[in-house]
Amino acid sequence: MKRKIYDQLLKWKKNNGQTALLIEGARRVGKSYIAQELAKNEYKSYILLDFSIVSDSIKELFMNYINDLDSFFLYLSTLTSVKLYERKSLIIFDEVQFFPKARQAIKHLVADGRYDYLETGSLISIKENVQDILIPSEEEKVKMFPMDFEEFCLATNNEGIYAEIERCFLDMKPMGVLHKKAMDLFRLYMIVGGMPKVVSTYIETRDFDQVDRQKRLILSLYKDDINKSKYHRLYIKSIFDEIPAQLSKQEKKFTFAASGGKYRDLIEPFEWLKDSMMVNVCYKTTEPNIGLKINMDKVTLKCFMGDTGLLISHAFDEKGIVTNEIYQKLLTNKLEVNKGMLMENIVSQMLVSGGNRLYYYQSSSIHAQDRMEIDFLIAKDKISNRHNISPIEVKSGKYNAFTSIDKFTHKYKQYIDQVYILTKDDLHITNDKIFLPLYMAGLL
Repeated sequence: MKRKIYDQLLKWKKNNGQTALLIEGARRVGKSYIAQELAKNEYKSYILLDFSIVSDSIKELFMNYINDLDSFFLYLSTLTSVKLYERKSLIIFDEVQFFPKARQAIKHLVADGRYDYLETGSLISIKENVQDILIPSEEEKVKMFPMDFEEFCLATNNEGIYAEIERCFLDMKPMGVLHKKAMDLFRLYMIVGGMPKVVSTYIETRDFDQVDRQKRLILSLYKDDINKSKYHRLYIKSIFDEIPAQLSKQEKKFTFAASGGKYRDLIEPFEWLKDSMMVNVCYKTTEPNIGLKINMDKVTLKCFMGDTGLLISHAFDEKGIVTNEIYQKLLTNKLEVNKGMLMENIVSQMLVSGGNRLYYYQSSSIHAQDRMEIDFLIAKDKISNRHNISPIEVKSGKYNAFTSIDKFTHKYKQYIDQVYILTKDDLHITNDKIFLPLYMAGLL
């Protein structure tokens, strides 16, 4: 399956020797796979050190020989039975969070300059995995997310329709007769999700029971990681379990009391979940101007699942598996559930994979004309003096009024670039609003 992050890895390789590259991502997003693909395709030889299973003999090399790199490489090559070629070999530190000393050694290995180094890790930034080491400044980071809609289309042999989606977005033209097919494909992407193993299971079997089993295996890994956390384990578990219920509310702002604690107790558990990349956190901004982060309110937030396919299995788990019947109803849009929960989650996922940070705006003023909530705000790539922020509203069903966004555009017109309404309908432009089909969210 083609992953777009591969191009970023190639760009790093062209500047090789200056830094090691760390691929961060949630469990099972394909970090190890893409690292080995780069190694096989672009290098003469490579060594894969999986620190979840690596031998004590390998670990001892990092403890005893990092100041004698000639011996280090000699023993490493011997123990792995791989010949190393200067400037033509890659050494992969897979699941490096299990052995932080190897990550600390990157400083010396990069300075040596003989080989390239690629690291992969989950939970790589949480406190217990960095507290006893010096983080190397020679380390460059790149985030890896679940497969986006384009990658899903490529994997399911629908690259032609995605090319048309991209063309219509750039030209701001409707999809016409292809809109229904694109919307059906988008709905399939939403319920299958973007975890590579789940996508490949769907492609191979077309069996949603098998798809759901794969998703539950990943959720079990997430829960195991949470249970292994040294700090705030109960709060992290409570927040994670509460996500579907919080998102199903009309107001999706996370209510801390529901997780049994006050904000001061929960700030680190939220940071743990965010660093794990299991979730995407959307912060409230108090002023929608040039610096959304500057005006961020860290106490008020929404918490979305990093993958919407996993959210479905997480939400409908009373009997341990989401039945094929439920998936079929989701696919045909006939299941009576809070579709807003799923639609906002998939939009958050698509915005994040497209490089956006997540912010929303809310005003609870006593004055009716100032009460409003905007689902998402994104900033232009190139900031100017005015008109930098685009508000986004997500409409999962029928719509006929846009009270909040109309108030917002009236009050903050000097800040606004474009107004986007994401709907199940085809692209059209009315007055000052651009109505986009939901499947174009990742192009914003």
